[in-house]
Amino acid sequence: MSTIGTMSPYLVLLLVGFLPNEIWRILGVVVAHGIDESSEVMVWLRAVATGVLAGVIAKLIFAAPGTLADVPLSVRLAAMALGFVTFLAVRRSIFAGVLAGEAVLIIGAVAAGA
Repeated sequence: MSTIGTMSPYLVLLLVGFLPNEIWRILGVVVAHGIDESSEVMVWLRAVATGVLAGVIAKLIFAAPGTLADVPLSVRLAAMALGFVTFLAVRRSIFAGVLAGEAVLIIGAVAAGA
C-alpha cells in the first residue's frame, strides 16, 4: 500500500476541514483587530455566539447522536452541571470545566454500561 493511499483521509481532512476554517479564523482576527470590545456590534456578536453554543450543547444533551444516546440523560445532565460548576470554581477555566464534564460523562457511561 502506498504512503499516499494511507495518508489520503488525513489529507482530505486537512484540505477540506481544517484549512477553510482556519482562513476564516485568521481573517476574523485581522478584521476584528481595531474593533472596541464594548461596542454594540461586539456585544451582539458575543450574545449570538453564546446562544449558538447553548443550542449545540442542548442538542447534544437532549437529542444525543450516536453512542452518546446510549448514555442515560441523567448522566449527561450531571456532566453538564458539574462541568459548569467546575468552570465557575476554577477561575472560569474552560479547560477545567470540559475536563470535569468529560470525566463525569465517561464514569457515568461506564457505570451505566453504555
